[in-house]
Amino acid sequence: MKVRFKNQQKAEFYVAIRSEVDNYFKENNLSKKANSKMWVKVTLILTSFFSVYFTLLFADISNVFKLALTIPFGFLTALIGLNICHDAIHGALSEKRWVNKLFSGLFNIVGANAYMWNITHNIVHHTYTNIKNADEDIDIAPGLIRLHESDEWKPRYQYQHIYAFFLYGLTSLSWVFRKDFVKFFQKKIGSYNNTNHSKKELYKLIFFKIVYVALFIALPLIVMDITVLQFIAGFLLMHVIQGLTLALVFQPAHAVENVDFPLPDEKGIIPEEWAAHQLQTCSNFATKSKLVTWFTGGLNFQIEHHLFPTICHIHYPKLASIIRETAQKFNLTYHENMSYYNAIQSHYHLLK
Repeated sequence: MKVRFKNQQKAEFYVAIRSEVDNYFKENNLSKKANSKMWVKVTLILTSFFSVYFTLLFADISNVFKLALTIPFGFLTALIGLNICHDAIHGALSEKRWVNKLFSGLFNIVGANAYMWNITHNIVHHTYTNIKNADEDIDIAPGLIRLHESDEWKPRYQYQHIYAFFLYGLTSLSWVFRKDFVKFFQKKIGSYNNTNHSKKELYKLIFFKIVYVALFIALPLIVMDITVLQFIAGFLLMHVIQGLTLALVFQPAHAVENVDFPLPDEKGIIPEEWAAHQLQTCSNFATKSKLVTWFTGGLNFQIEHHLFPTICHIHYPKLASIIRETAQKFNLTYHENMSYYNAIQSHYHLLK
């Protein structure tokens, strides 16, 4: 069943905020894409990532220190996805398509698949945010975590507020070796027809998974003076850090107490207009913290991101006041947790 949005009189809200946001960039003579601060950020993250990678491979350091380095390495891998690839795949990094494509390719190198992310995230999640059976992007552990009250309750869910965080640590490991393949061959993702993939995309999916295995499994085992068990310990620790980082950025933005998980009616209609729906289903967090904003790639400004995904996240703090004030004029609720701790606490309470 195709999900549609109905209440078009509230489309005036989206027209209003688009006008306000466009005026902000025109009046300040700014590009909506990356500025010099953003490119410094990109350079710093990538330099740090490759420095740690080559240190792990070639530096004459103890195995204990190598194991410890897998913690920042996992974190930096997540930062590449959150800060660079996420913007690039949305076309938000540069006005030049080839630049976005180039930096999107980093997603493939670090184990995910940019093509499938574009479908599951950009197309499906951003259109049908938090709608059961339409937005599969929120199903971080299908059958193991229950977020919607309409889902069938099972005894194991009474413990999900405890075991969910252990599952989050497996997020990136599952993504690299399972999720992309499952999604690629899935006939439908929500109501999206997922059967029109080219052979080129299948070959690229397989090729880059092989590249990942070569760079992050085969090469370390060949050049590093460690045992297989020591490698497995470091590899798993890296993925636990990476998985937790990713999950604990995305979950507090959509799976907290103050957001909605609306259901369409029997005709597949959502009663709100799309932009108003985004305000109902997204929640910002810790927007006053420059540190949180920097590390999360601006995804703590989730409302701004969902309304303007093709604008680079470096601009979100400036857009927030515009969107908040406009939402108030239209009597729309602007959801926000004031701190990151509050957001994680709210996610925990939702699970419980």
